[in-house]
Amino acid sequence: MTKFQAEIDVMPKKEILDPQGKAVSGSMKNLGLSEIDNIRIGKHITLEIDAENSDVAHAKVEQACKSLLANLIMESYTFELKAI
Repeated sequence: MTKFQAEIDVMPKKEILDPQGKAVSGSMKNLGLSEIDNIRIGKHITLEIDAENSDVAHAKVEQACKSLLANLIMESYTFELKAI
């Protein structure tokens, strides 16, 4: 068994309204940072997994993302996997 670490980013889909990002974008103007715009806020998740190889680890992380970590109706995800 090898231990792997996954770095997962879950973000609202581009066509979905992001009220938290919109609020932060508005606050940037109040801070004098009006050149910062179109902020999208998501989640960053790290996890460790023991697996026989990287293909098995990749499949398990995919399963975790699709079934629990991301709401596929409203969110998309990407991840990087590395042996540790």
